[in-house]
Amino acid sequence: MGIFSTILSKLGFGDEKKEATAQAAPATASTGAAPAAGTAAAPTAQPAVKAISEVDVVAKLEALAKSHKEKLNWKVSIVDLMKLLGLDSSLGARKELATELGCPADKMGDSAQMNMWLHKTVLKKLAENGGNIPADLLH
Repeated sequence: MGIFSTILSKLGFGDEKKEATAQAAPATASTGAAPAAGTAAAPTAQPAVKAISEVDVVAKLEALAKSHKEKLNWKVSIVDLMKLLGLDSSLGARKELATELGCPADKMGDSAQMNMWLHKTVLKKLAENGGNIPADLLH
């Protein structure tokens, strides 16, 4: 799993697919056989599950920031964003993430330019994957 996939996972991207799969599994397993010993029988009436198509990235990050021991400015710093998510924020890890996301070679040689590109690109990719990133953070 790449670093960006880890970021998506830590922010809850794909959770609705897991929930939908978990909800669908008991329904598709109706073979008429009794449940295996030690497992509970599935309820007969499943409540309708509304799939969440958008991840509230800002709310999740703000909640993490409030409970974090350091004051982190994830809205402008890729280092702080990675720290907030409990990821390695070292230069090597950021270079690996930048390579994964296709950072231009001219920016890779200058860590400040790479960091700015990386921050904007991560937020943009989060938005492309269903995250609700405010427009002011994407420019």
